[in-house]
Amino acid sequence: MAEVTVPVVPAWFQNGFHRFLRPYLKRHFHAVAVESECRESLDIDSGEPLLIYGNHPSWWDPLIAHYLNRSLFPSRQFYAPIDAEALEQYPVFGKLGFYGVRMNTTSGAGAFLKKTTAILGDGGTAIWITPEGRFADARDHDAELMPGLAHMCTKLSRGWVVPLALEYLFWDERLPVCLALFGKPVQIADLGNPSKLEWQELLSTKLRGTQDKLAKLAVARSSDPFDNLLQGKAGAGIFYDSFRRVRSAFSGKKFRNQHGEQFE
Repeated sequence: MAEVTVPVVPAWFQNGFHRFLRPYLKRHFHAVAVESECRESLDIDSGEPLLIYGNHPSWWDPLIAHYLNRSLFPSRQFYAPIDAEALEQYPVFGKLGFYGVRMNTTSGAGAFLKKTTAILGDGGTAIWITPEGRFADARDHDAELMPGLAHMCTKLSRGWVVPLALEYLFWDERLPVCLALFGKPVQIADLGNPSKLEWQELLSTKLRGTQDKLAKLAVARSSDPFDNLLQGKAGAGIFYDSFRRVRSAFSGKKFRNQHGEQFE
């Protein structure tokens, strides 16, 4: 049986990618922010396996995950499964920690478990997974989580599993905000030996509860509960901002490019 190897991620390439990623996100988002209180629970020993699983509302998710990993878990190498055919078409993703899986076959599911186990056992890593298996609205909780994650968890005797909720919202600015909320980390060693079905129920309950909490914060339209990891462009667009500049001139008030009060 061939030994399963951990994909090597060249540090120079990944560092160069992040020099591109930060300004790229700043051009496309007014802010990327994480809920403040949840950050306190993310101080996890880097020697312990870490699985972060989240909802899948947008094609931005892999880039946001990579940025969150660098910002919040700088001592951990990012890894994430990706469709094998997509990786074959864009092999550059492999240099950023993405590894190919074919989940629609028995052999592919087995290969996913072996590769993921090897990565988690390597130490100093974090695996980010979107187990919904499809794009889904952030408020849509109907999709059952794919069983691969629960199966993976039954193979682990230690480590942490953390739910992540993401939403992309338009508030008072032309550009959207990305909000992130991590649920309470689950320490595998504390659970005994749950079955696959028990893991499936636990993972789903934790993720949907985290999404519900973030949804309430999103509806409140306040940045107060969040830490701003990145702030991009402000303003509501050239036509609306031009109107506001003229209005400010006539009123004698100073023009503020920031349209709302969020993420100043």
